Amino acid sequence: MLHPSSFTAYAFTEKNTPLKKLSIPWADPEQNQVVLKVKACGVCAGDTVPQLQAWPVALPRIPGHEFVGEIVAVGENETKFNIGEIVGGGWHAGHCSDCAQCRVGKFIGCTSRMAHGITHDGGYAEYVTIRREAVCRIPEGMAPEIAGPLLCAGVTMYNSLRNVDVRAGDIVAIHGIGGLGHLGIQFAAKMGYRAVALSSGPAKREDCMSFGAFAYLDASEVDQSAELQKMGGAKVLMLCAPTANVSGFVVILLLRY
Repeated sequence: MLHPSSFTAYAFTEKNTPLKKLSIPWADPEQNQVVLKVKACGVCAGDTVPQLQAWPVALPRIPGHEFVGEIVAVGENETKFNIGEIVGGGWHAGHCSDCAQCRVGKFIGCTSRMAHGITHDGGYAEYVTIRREAVCRIPEGMAPEIAGPLLCAGVTMYNSLRNVDVRAGDIVAIHGIGGLGHLGIQFAAKMGYRAVALSSGPAKREDCMSFGAFAYLDASEVDQSAELQKMGGAKVLMLCAPTANVSGFVVILLLRY
């Protein structure tokens, strides 16, 4: 397959400055790497880490950790992935397989701390090179713009629910119905929990109920903590819109033992 000699990307090149359009030279993938032609890339607040230097990130850096694309090149002796497959990449950009975290399967805690948009260039580009252990296959027929955010927001909410001690029928309260919260409702409902949406105003009620919410508690109409306690309290609270003025309030939403 023919490849361009260069491609367009948007990168942060200096602290506190906007994205800059760059021309990036094409590089063939090394062993254990694949190259994707990007079809879609989500936008996340974490993409601003290089811009703000919230962590010490080497610049220039191409952000984007919710990308989906078609494999157009593979490294030498690649057997797992094939040219033409639709795959994606999230925050996790690879792992060493040798540190203490990797040896117990907790690859996201790898001491190498590889992350797309932080240590490795991400998906704000026409093409992106990704390590094979960071590649995620995308189900056939799923639109790239739908799949992309699932690789960050989706993983965040799904793994949060997967790793808590909750039983079917327990209440999971979700505070803040936005990019994270709307996915949390759907995951919680599908897992058999009673998802209670906590928001302010009626605008999101219909959507939340269609996502599978057991109840929608509107802070402009009811005392959310009192109503939730009438239900028995929440076994889990997913705080998706954290602000200082709710940090104390949320504690009383939880189930009392």
